[in-house]
Amino acid sequence: MKKLVLAAALTAAASTAYAGSLAEPIVEAPVIVEEASSSSSGVLVPLILLAVVAAAVAAD
Repeated sequence: MKKLVLAAALTAAASTAYAGSLAEPIVEAPVIVEEASSSSSGVLVPLILLAVVAAAVAAD
């Protein structure tokens, strides 16, 4: 009976040693979030151009 209990204990200990696999772990790439550019950068240049043209017209 002692041999049966010892064999069962050794079998249980040996089976847990092989529970995992040897496969490479899957590592996910980090998510990169880009900040959205403001829409005012596209409007700024035409506003400056309009101000320069208005100043040129007013100077005449």
